[in-house]
Amino acid sequence: MDIKTILTTFSLIFLAELGDKTQFAALCLAADSKSRLAVFLGASLALVTSALLAVLLGAFLARCFPPYVVRTVGGILFIVMGAIMLLTR
Repeated sequence: MDIKTILTTFSLIFLAELGDKTQFAALCLAADSKSRLAVFLGASLALVTSALLAVLLGAFLARCFPPYVVRTVGGILFIVMGAIMLLTR
C-alpha cells in the first residue's frame, strides 16, 4: 500500500466533508438519539459504502477511458453542479 496515497485521500476527503450536509445530518441524529454509537456506525457504514461504490466506478472507468478523460469529465461535472447550486439558491 502507498502511504502517500492513503494520506492524500484521507486529507482531501476529510476536508471536503467538514461542514457537509451529511455531517449535519449525523449531528442531528446523534442529538436526537439515545444511541450515539448506532448513529456513528450507521453514518460510518454509509460513508464506507459510498466510497466503495466510487472506487469501483473509478476502477471501471479507468479501464474504459484514459485518465485525462475521467479527470476532464469529473472536472466538468463539478463545475456544472457548482453552477446549478449557485443558480438555484
